[in-house]
Amino acid sequence: MEIINTIYIAGIRIDGPVVTLTDLLVSVLCFVFAYRLQRSGKTERVVLYFKIYFFMMGVATALGGIIGHAFLYTFSFYWKLPGWVVSMISIMFVERSAIEHTRIRLSPKLVKMFGVLNILEFLIFLTLTISTLNFFFVEFHSGYGLMFVVLSLEGFLFIKTRDKASRQILAGVFFAALAALFFMNKISLHQWFNYLAVSHIFMAIAALFFYKGASRIDMSVINK
Repeated sequence: MEIINTIYIAGIRIDGPVVTLTDLLVSVLCFVFAYRLQRSGKTERVVLYFKIYFFMMGVATALGGIIGHAFLYTFSFYWKLPGWVVSMISIMFVERSAIEHTRIRLSPKLVKMFGVLNILEFLIFLTLTISTLNFFFVEFHSGYGLMFVVLSLEGFLFIKTRDKASRQILAGVFFAALAALFFMNKISLHQWFNYLAVSHIFMAIAALFFYKGASRIDMSVINK
C-alpha cells in the first residue's frame, strides 16, 4: 500500500502536503494564464478555447489538491469525480484549440469534422469514466487528447509553417508527456516528493509553454 504523508497545521490534518501544494501550483498558474489571455484582448476562437482550458484545468487541479489529496479522508471516493470530469473538459478544450488553430492550413469542412469527432470522443470517455469510476479512462482521454490530437495537429502546422506558436505548444506536450511518464511508472524522487508531485511540476511547465503558444497564435494568416 502506498504511504500517505500527513502533517497537522493548527490541529487540521493534511494528507499529501507536497502533492497538494504542487497541485495548487498548477492551479494558480492556470488561473493566471487564463486571466492574462483575457486581458490580452484577443478575441479569436482559438484563444477563447485556451482560456477555457486554463480555467478548467485550474479548477480541476484545485479540486484534485484539496479534495482528492489533502482532505480526501473527510470525503467518499466519489468526490474525486468532479475533479476528473472538469479535467476531461479542460483536455477537450485544448484539443479544440489545436483543431481551431489548423484553420490556417486546413479547409473549414475538415476543421468542422475534427470538431464533431472531438465532441464524440469526449462524450464516450466521459460516459466510461462516470459509469466505471475508473481513473484509467481519465488518463487515457488525457493521453489521447494531448499525445495524439494536439501533438498531431500542432506538429502538422509546425512542419508546414514553422509556426512559433505551434513550437511552444509542442514543447508543452513534451512536458505533459514527462508528467505522464513519471505518473504511470510511479517514479518518485523522495517519499515526500513522490511521483504525483513530480508529475505536477512537469504539468506546471507544460502549462507555461501552452500559454506561451496561445499568446503567440496569429490567425490572420488563414489560408495564406
